[in-house]
Amino acid sequence: MQFKNLHGWDLTPQEAIALQKDLAGRVVLQDTLGEAWSLVAGVDVSYRMHAQEFHAAVVILDVTSLEVIEEASACGMVNFPYVPGLLSFRELPVLLEAFRALVTVPDVIVADGQGIAHPRRFGLACHLGLWLDLPTIGCAKSRLCGESDDPGALRGDCAVLREGDEEIGRVVRTKDRVRPLYVSPGHGIDCQGAAEITLQCGGGYRLPEPTRQAHLLSNRLRLAGASRSRRNKTSC
Repeated sequence: MQFKNLHGWDLTPQEAIALQKDLAGRVVLQDTLGEAWSLVAGVDVSYRMHAQEFHAAVVILDVTSLEVIEEASACGMVNFPYVPGLLSFRELPVLLEAFRALVTVPDVIVADGQGIAHPRRFGLACHLGLWLDLPTIGCAKSRLCGESDDPGALRGDCAVLREGDEEIGRVVRTKDRVRPLYVSPGHGIDCQGAAEITLQCGGGYRLPEPTRQAHLLSNRLRLAGASRSRRNKTSC
């Protein structure tokens, strides 16, 4: 898969924050996907705590059958520090390498992270969507900002996530009586569409099936990398 470079990665945290503020203005919060779509990519990055070796996975599924169409992965060494709100500057470089290995171009991407439900309205899903110029959804397991009522207890129940008067996402129950997910637009999608697509990607688990499959793959890669490093004393 080919895409243009959006910017370089040799940034300080202060420069990264300034870049986020600039790029947030380019995010499109209208539905650009349309009705004729079928391929959804899930993404995830796995790494050991305090380690610099990151393993990224992309898994493309057919939304109708949830059959895996293609998967790709990459491994890289990450030096950007952990700073709350700047996760994409740690994870995106290696994740983009995984996308470059893909043959198939997905119609929409579901990311394990925030979209606009972010203090600067520029979470990982926004960043990824601008890099790839594809509709992207943030589907996070925890809330980074905003307030909401609790959604109902059954799958499909949703509540609006707001910060002040601004709607920044939906709190979505993806499985009966299981903790909800925090879903927000990343790029090229609106709040309603992001919630609907997340529910369409359900495979009976809390996580949407694309991100669940990507999570399983990235964890397998991490464990295999740790095993190789113990044997060979080398990294990826």
